[in-house]
Amino acid sequence: MSSLGGMVAILSSLLCVFLVVVLIKILHKLWWTPTRIQKMMKAQGIKGPPYRLIHGNTKEISDMKKEVMRRPKNLSHDIVSGVVPHIHSWSQIYGKKYLQWHGSLAQLVITEEPELCKEIMSNKDKAYPKREPDTFVKKILGDGLVTTTEGEKWGKMRKLATHAFNGECLKSMFPDMVASAETMLERWRNYEEKEIEVFEEFRLFTSEVISRTAFGSSYLEGQNIFEMLMKLAFLLSKNALTVRIPGISKIFKTSDEIEAEKLEKGVYASIMDIAKKREKTAMSGDEDSFGSDFFGLLLKARHDANDDQRISVDDLVDECKTFYFAGQETTNTLLAWTVFLLALHTNWQEEARKEVIALFGKQTPNLDGITKLKTMSMIFNESLRLYPPVAGFGRKVEREVRLGDVIVPANVALVISNLSFHHDPRIWGQDAQLFKPERFAEGVAKATNNNIGAFVPFGIGPRSCVGLNFAINEAKIALSMILQRYSFTLSPGYVHSPIQYVTVRPQHGVQVMLHPL
Repeated sequence: MSSLGGMVAILSSLLCVFLVVVLIKILHKLWWTPTRIQKMMKAQGIKGPPYRLIHGNTKEISDMKKEVMRRPKNLSHDIVSGVVPHIHSWSQIYGKKYLQWHGSLAQLVITEEPELCKEIMSNKDKAYPKREPDTFVKKILGDGLVTTTEGEKWGKMRKLATHAFNGECLKSMFPDMVASAETMLERWRNYEEKEIEVFEEFRLFTSEVISRTAFGSSYLEGQNIFEMLMKLAFLLSKNALTVRIPGISKIFKTSDEIEAEKLEKGVYASIMDIAKKREKTAMSGDEDSFGSDFFGLLLKARHDANDDQRISVDDLVDECKTFYFAGQETTNTLLAWTVFLLALHTNWQEEARKEVIALFGKQTPNLDGITKLKTMSMIFNESLRLYPPVAGFGRKVEREVRLGDVIVPANVALVISNLSFHHDPRIWGQDAQLFKPERFAEGVAKATNNNIGAFVPFGIGPRSCVGLNFAINEAKIALSMILQRYSFTLSPGYVHSPIQYVTVRPQHGVQVMLHPL
C-alpha cells in the first residue's frame, strides 16, 4: 500500500513539475519576451501602443477598422486612413517607425524610409526571410512560391515559374487572353447604356484567362476551385486578427478552421482530378503530351527523372493554388481600380482611347502594339500607386540586425506599409493624393527620384511577383478592347469604400455606366 502511495506521490510531483514548466514557458512567451522587446525598442526611440496580454493590439485594430466602415464615405484617393486606419493613426502618434503587437508577436511597422524597404525585400544577407504563413493563408496558397521560406525548394519553384512566364510563353498565351476578353465583352452587350458592376466582371475574366492559359481548360472546369478559394479568402479575412494560443488550435478547432480544412481538401481533390486527366493523355509516351502551359510544366517536373528537379504532388497542388488565387486576385483589382479612375477622370480615359485607336484601330490588339502603350502604362502605374493590390509586405528578422538606425532583435516581424509609401507627399509631392499619370511619363525611376523602395505594388528583389508581365499584358489587352468599344462614367450608385480584404479591393464593387461608341 505504501509503495502505491509513493508512486502516486511521484506522479503528483512530476505533474506539478510539468505544470510549472508549462507555466514558465507561457509566461516567457506571453509576458517576459514582449516586455523585454518593448523595453529594448523604447530605449532606441521606437514606441507604440502598449502590449496587452494574449491579444496584443488586435482588438484595437479590429475596432478601428469597424469604426472606419461606419463612417460616411467620400470620393477621395487618400485611402490610407480607411484601408489601414491603425497604421495611419499610430504612425502619427508614435512615429513613422513604431511597434505593434499581433498577440505576443512584436511587429515593427515601417511607413517611411523606402530605402529600408529595399534593404529588407532584397534580403542580401538572408536576415529577412518570409514569415511562416498563418493557418488560413497556408490553406489558400499552401507552401507555394509566395509563402515558402528561402531555401532549395523556393529556388527550384522560382526557376520553374520564371520559365513558365518567359517571353515566348507569354507570347503563346496572348490569343487565349484575347479570347477571354472577347467572351467578357460579349456579356457586356446586355449592359449597353446601363449600369454594370465591373469588379465581378473582371473576376470572371481573369479566372477565364488563368483557366485557359495555365491549365488548358475553360473557366467552368476550374469554377469549383475558384469558388472554394474565394470562400477560403473570406475565412482568411474574417480571422486575420484572431489570435490563437499555440497548441490549443490543434486540440480545439473553431468552426471556421473546420470549414477551411474541408475546403482545402476539396481544392486538393479538384486539382488532382485535372492532373489525372492530363496524365492519362500522356500515357502515349509523347514527350510534350503533358502540355506546354504552366500546368504541363508542373506535371513534367512532377515526373522528372532527375531527383533534384522533381517536385512532389503537394508542391504541384500548392503552385496551382497559388496561381489560381494570386494570379486572379491581383489583376482583377488592378483592372477594377483602373476603370474606376478612368470613369472618374474621363480626360485620361480619352487619352488612353486615342492611343489604342492609333495603334490598333478597331482591330484586335497584337503583342507588338501592347508593348507600345505608353499612356496606358502611365495610367496603370498611377492606379497601382494609389490602389496597390496589397497594402503591405511581411518579413521577419532571422537574427539580431541593425536596420537603419535601430537594432532589431531576432523573431520580430516586419510590416512594410507600401500603401503609406505610395501616398507620402515627401516622395510624390503635395499632390500625392491626386490621380496624375503624368508622374510616370519618364518611367518609375524618374517618378521616384531613383528611390526604388518608394513604388512597390508587386514587391521588389528576388521575391518580386514572377507573374508581373503576365498580369500587365492581361490588363492591357482587356482595357484596350474595352476602350475600342465603350466609354464609361461612374454610376451615381457607386459607393467609394476601399478595404483590405487579402487585396485592396472595392467593398461594394465598381459600378459604371456603359456607353457604346
